[in-house]
Amino acid sequence: MEYRSVKETAEAWSITERLVQRLCSEGRVAGARKIGGSWAIPQEAEKPGDLRKRRAREPYAVDLPSEACNPVLPDSNRPRPVAPEQSHAAPERLNAPQDEQPASPNVFSRLMPLMNSSFEPGTCEETIAQFKDPSMRAIAQAEYCYFSGDAEGAAKRAGALTSHENLAVRLSACLIYAYANLPLGNINRAKFALAELRDALAKSPHASSAQSKAAMAFMGYTSSILLHLPPPEDAPPTNELLPLLPPGLRAFALYVRAHQLYLKGDHARSLGVAEAALLFSSKTYPIPEIYLHLVAVMDCMSLKRADDARVHLLTAWKLARPDGLIQAFGEHHGLLGGMLESVIKKDWPEDFKRIIDITYRFSAGWRRVHNSATAETVADNLTTTEFVVSMLAARGWTNQEIGAHLDISANTVKSYLTSSFRKLGISKRQELGQFMLR
Repeated sequence: MEYRSVKETAEAWSITERLVQRLCSEGRVAGARKIGGSWAIPQEAEKPGDLRKRRAREPYAVDLPSEACNPVLPDSNRPRPVAPEQSHAAPERLNAPQDEQPASPNVFSRLMPLMNSSFEPGTCEETIAQFKDPSMRAIAQAEYCYFSGDAEGAAKRAGALTSHENLAVRLSACLIYAYANLPLGNINRAKFALAELRDALAKSPHASSAQSKAAMAFMGYTSSILLHLPPPEDAPPTNELLPLLPPGLRAFALYVRAHQLYLKGDHARSLGVAEAALLFSSKTYPIPEIYLHLVAVMDCMSLKRADDARVHLLTAWKLARPDGLIQAFGEHHGLLGGMLESVIKKDWPEDFKRIIDITYRFSAGWRRVHNSATAETVADNLTTTEFVVSMLAARGWTNQEIGAHLDISANTVKSYLTSSFRKLGISKRQELGQFMLR
C-alpha cells in the first residue's frame, strides 16, 4: 500500500492541511495512520463527503508550516499496513473478505500457494486459475509475477494484500512485496515489508501454535538467509520446522537450509541436502525444485565439479523455461560460477539478456540491504563477467580453468581480473574474497 503525507493529501483534495488532520483524527479517512505528530494517508483513500458543515465549524482554521507538523514521510517512516479490524475502511474482497474466517492455527493452507503447488512445467497459469479462493489466487498471481521476473506486477499485487486479515495471506504478501521491491530500488519499502513480516505472527492470537511457529521460522529463515543475513535469534532449529511443512514448502525450506550450509562453506553437505530433497520428492514442485538445483550448481562449482553443475543447471532450466520462471537464475547469477554464460547464453541469448537484466536490478537492491546490515562490501561496480571471473578466482580457480569453463583464453581472464583489481582498488588475487559473495 502506498501512502502520502498530510500536505500531499491536502493538495490532492483541495482542502487545508489542518482539515485533513481533523478528518484523520475523527476516523473519516480510510486507512489513515498516525506517525509521530502527523498522519500517513493511503493514496487510494477517497476524500470524505459533506465537508461544508465541517468547514463551518472551524472558520478560523489556518495551515501550520508543513515542515513543522506535516513532514513528508520518507519510505522508512511509512506506517505498517492496518489490519481490517483496526481500519475504518469498508470491507474489500481481497483485504477483508467477509466469507472467510480469521486466521486459524493451520496457517499453511494459504501460505505461498504457488510455491507449494505441484504442476507440470508449462501449466503454471492453469494451476493458478484452479484456486477457488480469491485471496489464494491473488497471492499465486503475485508469486508468478515475481518468479517470472515481473517485479512491478508482483509488488502491485502483493502490496494490495499486505493488510489481509488471514495470517498466511499477509505473510505471503509481505515476503513477495519485500523481494519484489529490491529490483525496483525501493529499499525502504523492502525493509518495511520484512519488518512487518517479522511482527505479523507475534501479533497473531495463534502465535503459540506449532504450525504458526513453523510458519514464522519458514518466513524468518527465507527472508534472512537469501539476503545472506543471520537468521532470527528466536527461530527454532530447521529440524523442528521441516516435519510440519507441506511438501512444496518443505522442499523450499530444504533449499534455504542448503543455502545456509553453502554460506558456511560446507559445500559437500549443502549439495547432499539439495540432492536428497530432489531425490525424495514424489511430485514435481517447479519453484522449489528450481532453487534446489541452483544451490546444487553453486556447490558443484565450489567443488570444481563443473559437469555436475551443468546437469543441475539444465534440469533447472527445463523446469523454468516453459513458464518463464527465470527470476531465480538472475538472483543467483553471481553464485553460479559462470554457468549461465557457459550453458544458457549461446542457445538462449534472449532469455540470457533478460536474466542479466534481472541480475543487475536485483543485485543492486540486494547489496543495499545486505551491505548496510552486515557492514560487508560486496562489489557493486563490476560487470557480470568481471564478477564471475573474480568469484571463480577467489574460489581458487586458475586462469586456465576459468578460461576453459567460460570458453575464453587465459589472457582474456587475466584482462578481466586486471580490470576488476583496478575497480576494487586491490593488487592481489587473495584480496578478492572480501568483495565477493560468500
